[in-house]
Amino acid sequence: MKSHVKILATGGTIAGITRTPARSGYHAGQMGIQDMIDTVPDLKSLGDISGEQIANVGSQDMTFEILIRLTCRINDLMKQDDIHGIVVTHGTDTMEETAYFLNLSVNSPKPVVLTGAMRPADAISADGPLNLFNAVAVAADPNARERGVLVVMNDRIHGAHSLTKTNTTSVETFLSPVNGLVGTVNYGKTAYFRFPFRRHTYLSEFSSRFCQPPHPLLPRVDIIYACIDMPPDLIDFSLAGGAKGIVIAGDGNGNMNQATIKNAGQKAASGTCIVRSSRVPTGTVSRNVEMNDDTLGFIVSDELNPAKARILLMLGLSNKYSQDQIQQLFYSY
Repeated sequence: MKSHVKILATGGTIAGITRTPARSGYHAGQMGIQDMIDTVPDLKSLGDISGEQIANVGSQDMTFEILIRLTCRINDLMKQDDIHGIVVTHGTDTMEETAYFLNLSVNSPKPVVLTGAMRPADAISADGPLNLFNAVAVAADPNARERGVLVVMNDRIHGAHSLTKTNTTSVETFLSPVNGLVGTVNYGKTAYFRFPFRRHTYLSEFSSRFCQPPHPLLPRVDIIYACIDMPPDLIDFSLAGGAKGIVIAGDGNGNMNQATIKNAGQKAASGTCIVRSSRVPTGTVSRNVEMNDDTLGFIVSDELNPAKARILLMLGLSNKYSQDQIQQLFYSY
């Protein structure tokens, strides 16, 4: 029996159209899903392929409303015995955030694979068609089960926990610098290196209830970027604007200047969750290294970059978890 793969389209560069094929300017999210399917030769040799349009936006305009709708649609489809895997087409700007959100909220061991493109659909040497072909191949592959949400770009299979975008324009933009690739895929031929070592999808405490009414209310969490002579009152402005938690994209190992440490410690003592992450591209943020997190009441992001740390904090706060419980989330996911 051929695998049935459903492609859920959300827009992005993979659905973009250029002003002229030899220039960098383009408009994201212009093509519909059926047009994208029709432009990929031999795609249906991989299985029974069907498509559905969830949204058609550049990923800089992705919203949690769209993400929740996407999650719930995936969870509904995964209940069907004749659906073997899902591909999500997505812009690359926020792809790692969407992948990580789905990694926490999808309730199925079946493959969910995100893909996109760095060049629009009608550009010279467009990368989208092969990325889509390879993503469908991974989603159709039984060996991709139980590996969490995956991202397929440029012949590489990344795990949602680890990948990050590293270049503004290169087709080799996505890397998994700390933990390495999950595998590779070459013109539909897959090879896997490892399973995820963190909790994900059907093992996640968030996935079993995420699409059951009432839907979790996702509180506002802000990211504040650390820098030389960082103004400590940025935290005050965020909280005054309605933020329920703060992620600091800290210097080095999640560091910040003394004035900000003092202000953040006061806010943590009053019950605000303050997470120390890092603006540095790779590495972990360690507890009680740069400062005494136990005394100050801070949470450390461990391996998660600020954007992913924000998502996990939002979900932890939506469950009304304590600071200690949220810290354990960062070690588990």
